[in-house]
Amino acid sequence: MQLNTVSKPKRRAWLRNTLKSSQKEAVASSTMTATSDNFFNAYAISLGASMAQMGLVTGLPQLFGAAAQLLSVWLASHFKRRTFIVTCALVQACIVAAIAALATLTPDHAVYYFIAFAVCYHGCLNLIQPHWRAWMGTIVPKRRRGAFFASRTRLTMISSLSMFFIGGGILSLTDSLAMTWLGFTLLFSIAAMGRFISAFLLLKMHDPVQKIEAETAVFFNTFANFKSAWKDQTFRHYSLFVGLMQAMVAISAPFFAVYMLEDLKLSYFEFVMTSVASILTQFLTLKFWGRYSDQFGNRLVMIITSSLIPTLPMMWLVSADFYYILLIQAFSGFAWSGFTLSTANYLYDIRPFRSDFATYAALQAALGAAMVFVGAMVGGQIASHAPEVVSYFAISSWQAHPLLLVFVVSSILRAMVTLWFIPRSVEPNIRPRPKLLNVMFRVARFNAISGVSFDWLTIIKKREDKSNDG
Repeated sequence: MQLNTVSKPKRRAWLRNTLKSSQKEAVASSTMTATSDNFFNAYAISLGASMAQMGLVTGLPQLFGAAAQLLSVWLASHFKRRTFIVTCALVQACIVAAIAALATLTPDHAVYYFIAFAVCYHGCLNLIQPHWRAWMGTIVPKRRRGAFFASRTRLTMISSLSMFFIGGGILSLTDSLAMTWLGFTLLFSIAAMGRFISAFLLLKMHDPVQKIEAETAVFFNTFANFKSAWKDQTFRHYSLFVGLMQAMVAISAPFFAVYMLEDLKLSYFEFVMTSVASILTQFLTLKFWGRYSDQFGNRLVMIITSSLIPTLPMMWLVSADFYYILLIQAFSGFAWSGFTLSTANYLYDIRPFRSDFATYAALQAALGAAMVFVGAMVGGQIASHAPEVVSYFAISSWQAHPLLLVFVVSSILRAMVTLWFIPRSVEPNIRPRPKLLNVMFRVARFNAISGVSFDWLTIIKKREDKSNDG
């Protein structure tokens, strides 16, 4: 890659303007994610999606998104980096605008149109993500990274949660007027506008890298690296564990929204509150789990949290009380926060030394997405036949809520995955690892799979940069 040679005063000027634009872009892009991703399942339900289609809404975008991330390095090498990112952002904004139009027009087969749009949306998101991270790593001075990303974290947190509450309010109001379609039209219009503004701000930002050098073999090299790593038993057991756990979670994940909105008849605002309970708990407990894993090791945190995760769906059988559901979601956030952090750190520790962590993370994400797709498809079939199974076995307590069967199946299978992994897990030799100084947090996808999806970037000291371990 080539860097522009500029004088120090000029560099300070573009750096100052770029960082200001980046902070504003954080607000605009988080407005999009809070008003689109967080309501995708609820929107699919409003369109009349079947149980099998709900599985597609969850699984298919994840699968194509992971594939897009693997292809992004090769695709971006044909364009200037900023041009590539801005173009993908504009396409994504147009997709969200099309979803808003779909809510108004509601054509025949609207659910399948929405699934196609969701696939394209996640594809754009994953095309952008690796290059946006690299861009931020290039322009933010090391001495300012802590303050910069802490400020960005606060901005995204505030704007995302604000829009989340506003979205719940809009939907509750329009639903009471029997005009839910209008609520979703407004929500996705806001999301599209946020992304258009985000693209404009990205265009204003300076990128010292004119073009990413073409790497024609990068796509095949990543698979070669993965094949080589797969021979390592620890990496293989870890990959199977995370992938299988994601699959078993995906069996039930798409149907919690269905259960709350259709079976329990919660309002959209109450639905939002249950999501926020998990989001806040994950965010607030992340540092706790980080300190705990530093002291006792990531293996122990993985064992503890993976033992908690199978209990989560079973808790929904106890009561349908709204305040009890809030407690379940808070506990869910606590468990998923530790699981997400420990599995990410564990992958860092077990990868071959001095290898490209981003490559292994991307391949692990691709494997996980494939397993999510399989799990969501299986879950869709179980949910479709749940009323018949409940009726056949005469489970009277579940007659009104047959989706509870899906939750039970998911819990049992999660427990089986955990029991398989615990005796095979090992504590790897800890290599020098960047400390988690800040979390670049976008309420990026209260994704039906595991609650919040965090965007985070590790900050490392200068001497560690030379080891290429970041």
